Amino acid sequence: MRRILKKALATAALIAFAAGAQAKETVVWWDFLSGGDGVRMKSLIDQFNKEHADSIEIQATTLEWGVPFYTKVQTSAAVGEGPDLMTYHLSRLPLGVATGTLREITPEELKAAGFSADNYAPANWKAAQVDGKQYAIPFDIHSVVLYYNKDKLAAAGLLSQDGLPKGLDGVDNFHAALEKLKAGGSEYGVSIHSAAGDSQWRIFYSLFSQQSGKFLSDNGKFLEGDNLDKAVKATSVVAKWVADGLAPKSTDYPASIALFTSGKAAMHINGVWEVPTFTDLAKQNKLGFEWGAVQLPTFFDQPATWADSHSFAIPNRKGKEISPEKLKAVLEVVKWMNEHSLFWATAGHIPAFSPVTSSDDFKKMQPNATYSTLAKTAVFDPSSKLAGVASPVYDAAGNFLMPAINGELDPQGAMEQMRDDLDGQTE
Repeated sequence: MRRILKKALATAALIAFAAGAQAKETVVWWDFLSGGDGVRMKSLIDQFNKEHADSIEIQATTLEWGVPFYTKVQTSAAVGEGPDLMTYHLSRLPLGVATGTLREITPEELKAAGFSADNYAPANWKAAQVDGKQYAIPFDIHSVVLYYNKDKLAAAGLLSQDGLPKGLDGVDNFHAALEKLKAGGSEYGVSIHSAAGDSQWRIFYSLFSQQSGKFLSDNGKFLEGDNLDKAVKATSVVAKWVADGLAPKSTDYPASIALFTSGKAAMHINGVWEVPTFTDLAKQNKLGFEWGAVQLPTFFDQPATWADSHSFAIPNRKGKEISPEKLKAVLEVVKWMNEHSLFWATAGHIPAFSPVTSSDDFKKMQPNATYSTLAKTAVFDPSSKLAGVASPVYDAAGNFLMPAINGELDPQGAMEQMRDDLDGQTE
């Protein structure tokens, strides 16, 4: 009897062990995605959960974008709470590392999960590192692009036979094109968010980087040496558009978009995230013209475009570190999301995972495939805890760059004040 009982207990233990080994892993997920991004991510999460019903379940929560999100992540990680996985802007990595909020993903862990730098644009992969250590895995590249009204550009002789703009490279050529478009009946040659500091930073940093500018020197100083002159040049270009009536003055985000969609502005500079807006309006026959989007023209010495990335990161929870089993599940989630990022591209983004961007399906996706060339020359925000989304650098852009664009400050004085303001915050 004892022998039978022992055998029964051993069998029960084996069954319990097997059940435990096959238990479903729960991945607690936080993101900051709203609007079209939020809808698309929810769809991807639902699809993942259906395909992994027996092994992994993502339990997702969406928090407020910007400072509130990063503050909550930092405070929760410090007390051992928070998610297993979260979305994170690569531009905010330096602050996350400096505050101990982010967990390194080691080369061994990346290799075991099947991640390779070869599958990502070099600048994008590097932006996911701080001091050579990996703290995130990129999901996309999102940047500013030049939207254009094909009808108006064609009438002005600025459209090539393949439907792409021509004659826009160079500061003088672009300015002349704006004048030609205005003379042809457009209220503005280009609409910009001249009342939005973050939008102006993206244009500024593109033009600044086209001059090989270095916003933050290796010694931690901002706009040091001739970089100040390059910053003044970049600022002066956009300020002249506004001063000459070729771009609108003190115009907010919605109004700037409306100028383009109404046909009052022939071109528009904005993020790739507005592609769904124009796509939907065109499908509803509410646009009234054919549109396209391309990489920003090369105004100075070399092509360069401001960029950031939505990425995936793991919080460094004090006293409640992630287990090997949970880490395996988390990295499986990230890998799956990258492999299925073609759907994410419908939000206008460029997938970070190159096997997706090199696929036939992506090459047919317009205008994404056309402007995806910018990934090769994308420039990410300076690697600093003062830089990135909702950062002191963005605040300084609102306080100094934006007034300079609108003629309220002299570009030289504005850049000097911006430099001094940021240098003062490093002390």
